[in-house]
Amino acid sequence: MDNPYRGVDVISILDFGRRELELLFEYADKAQKYARSKIESLKGKVVALAFFEPSTRTRFSFEVAAKRLGADVISISGEEAISTAKGENLADSVRMLDYYSDLIVIRHKYEGAAKFAAEIAVNPVINGGDGWQHHPTQAMIDLYTVQKLFGTVDGLKYALVGDLKYGRAITSFLYGLTRFKPSAVYLVSPEQLKPREEVLTKVRELGLKYEVLESLDPIIDEVDVVYVSRIQKERFPDPLEYAKVRGSYTIDLKLLSRAKPGLKVLHPLPRVDEIALEVDSTVYAAYFYQASLAVPVRMALLSLILGGEL
Repeated sequence: MDNPYRGVDVISILDFGRRELELLFEYADKAQKYARSKIESLKGKVVALAFFEPSTRTRFSFEVAAKRLGADVISISGEEAISTAKGENLADSVRMLDYYSDLIVIRHKYEGAAKFAAEIAVNPVINGGDGWQHHPTQAMIDLYTVQKLFGTVDGLKYALVGDLKYGRAITSFLYGLTRFKPSAVYLVSPEQLKPREEVLTKVRELGLKYEVLESLDPIIDEVDVVYVSRIQKERFPDPLEYAKVRGSYTIDLKLLSRAKPGLKVLHPLPRVDEIALEVDSTVYAAYFYQASLAVPVRMALLSLILGGEL
């Protein structure tokens, strides 16, 4: 299979079909042997990390991934750290970074910022998370995690739990599932945090069947994967709205005592109170393993886009 990633932008998980994602998984398998060492396949390349919104895991894992491949990294984090604090617009910032680098990873609070950056930049742009809908590389990591845990993404029953309205990681994961053949998909959230209608319309158009629920209890004994999203205070326009739904769900040992054997709990992190600490040491917890796969997946993606070898 030819390299379909070479020189492309990564704006949405929906930009890629199943075969492209499976190719990425194959490269991630290769990248794992370098995840704690170094290969010089991208020596001479410069990766720019443009994080206009706070991030720890996404920014650090991209930086580590680039450096493991031998690339140099330039980074900006937070609008206060760059000229946007002086009034420089996003377009000018992107143009400057495009001159300085071979690829830009952008994270922004506004929906469509990554697509806007890609329209301006000559070099490839990767969406490191923007708005409430798209976080494609997180979805790639999540799907790869399921593949590693179960040997397949197909035929499993999934429960997506928590903030399905503002949570871009969990929405991207839902979009990603449209590229595979899950046995069942349950969307579990409070009424106020149900998925947006445009998201549901999109996944229906793509042939994904789902069921909307307000409780995990009726299905905990049948699902294979529980993907949990924190209820994100920073995404709520009204603090009172957040107060109404905070703590709506907690995954704890009492709930998991009724779980199907082999169930795995995923979470993009950071968490607040939606997964009890007591779950960490159980066989159900897969979220730290999930986090550990961020570097090899992003190494694979950078290599494919920039033409590096693994």
